[in-house]
Amino acid sequence: MHPLLERQMRHAGVDLESLAPAVRELLGAINEAYRHGDQDRRLIEQALENMSQELTESNRDLRQELEERRRAETALQGEKAEQAALIKQLGEAHEQLLQAEKMASIGQLAAGVAHEINNPVGYVHANLGSLARYMEDLFGLLGAADQAVAALPEDQPAARAYREACRERDLDFLRQDMPSLLAESREGLARVRKIVQDLKDFSHPDGEILTWADLHQGLDSTLNIVHNEIKYHAQVEREYGDLPKIRCNPSQLNQVFLNLLVNGAHAIQAQGCTSGRLVIRTGREGKDWVWVEVGDSGCGITPDILPRIFDPFFTTKPVGQGSGLGLSLAYGIVQRHHGRIEVSTHPGQGTTFKVILPVDPLATGKSAEPSDPGSLTTPAA
Repeated sequence: MHPLLERQMRHAGVDLESLAPAVRELLGAINEAYRHGDQDRRLIEQALENMSQELTESNRDLRQELEERRRAETALQGEKAEQAALIKQLGEAHEQLLQAEKMASIGQLAAGVAHEINNPVGYVHANLGSLARYMEDLFGLLGAADQAVAALPEDQPAARAYREACRERDLDFLRQDMPSLLAESREGLARVRKIVQDLKDFSHPDGEILTWADLHQGLDSTLNIVHNEIKYHAQVEREYGDLPKIRCNPSQLNQVFLNLLVNGAHAIQAQGCTSGRLVIRTGREGKDWVWVEVGDSGCGITPDILPRIFDPFFTTKPVGQGSGLGLSLAYGIVQRHHGRIEVSTHPGQGTTFKVILPVDPLATGKSAEPSDPGSLTTPAA
């Protein structure tokens, strides 16, 4: 008899032997139903167990597949990031190559122009020297003539004619003005020579050669080159500190200074101002570092674009007025010199770029500390 049925009969105090045959037959049917119920329950439990095991295995397989897909997606994202970085590096390398070729072409052109200009300038310079001596001789002769005429009687015709000719030609003014004209001509000629030499120095294609150079000389040469770009928008103020010569690539740093100066002039122009200020400061940071600041009173840089200003091809200028490469190239040049660029900006008031460079990158052998190259700063809220 089924244990459950037997327990129920004991609980009820029923004696199986005392029951009528029909009742015993009914209890037998109930007992059989209990037995079939147990069999069905065991089958259901087995089926549920099998289903649970299958679900567990399916879940494990699904998790494994998801993990594999996640790893594959992560690997794909890594490959995409590497490809994007490689494409960016290739783009930057391409632009740097174009810039190097451009500067080499400008250097060759400058050398040719310098030769063609310096020859006639040399003739003019020599002739101005001769003219100065001739003028001294002529003034000496006129002085002697004045003395000779002064010794003649006032009514002597030749004396009267000489004095009249001197008055008509304003000889006293000529004696004062001619030396000034000659000095101004010599000054202008010296400026032509300086501009040509600055152009040669600025564009000299010296590759990656590091030499000991004077940053102040490079700044002055670059200012001479961009003078025409700046003079209509800003006054330039120099506040130079006591700097040692540093080991660097002078022409590349000149490009950095040029980009910062031109950007400053354009920022002032964007304000619609014709009397802005460009302030150039230099100084030392310890014994192993020097810095150059270029500050402008222009429009400043808004916080939303500040993190992108060193990205290649990023520009806020209208189409056709900016390549978006100036600050990117400057950033790369400073990095190659193991330095950094810091930016402090106040929207609507101006921006200051600070270039920090090692005196000798070969001795320093690491980037400027503690900040990373290209660190950006904005005014505190």
